Amino acid sequence: MNLELVEALKQIEREKGIDRDTLLKALSAALLSAYKKNYRSVPNARIEIDKETGEMKILAPTSSTAGEEAEEGEIVEQEVTPADFGRIAAQAAKQVILQRIREAEREIMYEEYSGRQGDIITGIIEQSDQRYTLVNLGQVEALLPPTEQIPTERYNHGARLKTYIVEVRRTSKGPQIIVSRTHPGLLKRLFELEVPEIYDGF
Repeated sequence: MNLELVEALKQIEREKGIDRDTLLKALSAALLSAYKKNYRSVPNARIEIDKETGEMKILAPTSSTAGEEAEEGEIVEQEVTPADFGRIAAQAAKQVILQRIREAEREIMYEEYSGRQGDIITGIIEQSDQRYTLVNLGQVEALLPPTEQIPTERYNHGARLKTYIVEVRRTSKGPQIIVSRTHPGLLKRLFELEVPEIYDGF
């Protein structure tokens, strides 16, 4: 499991751009929490993860020093890793890695769309009722509130729809994109798309 963890962290760093040290720090915190929750934990215990091998150890000050500094200026520690800690460590590692990947993907998505306020985007209507209309933009859904809808328009499921990105909000579940069919910018941008001279300022 240890070498698999190292390879997994390297792959995530390459593909998702998540710093390995950030992942290891989050993983250490999760492992320490799991240790305290599932075992009769030793006071002042800490987790040590070898970056190269993935080996995990739980270390604690020896009772003889009670955490006081030894003559060499270092705290004398002993390993107190429970025999079956690997199973719990594997579960914690999986949860932390998946959570960090989701967080990174949400942030990437937010950065992508936050710079597109004022753009026209085409999506497919997924759901429409009196409260709101959901527009599928591919990787994310946009919200078309009633206040941004044209009263005479019908938003049928599966229909393609051009909308204007009014606002992009950062939320714990990812970016919330608010789009409009009534914003004055929509008409302006549509004219720019159809008549290039308007876009060029002529």
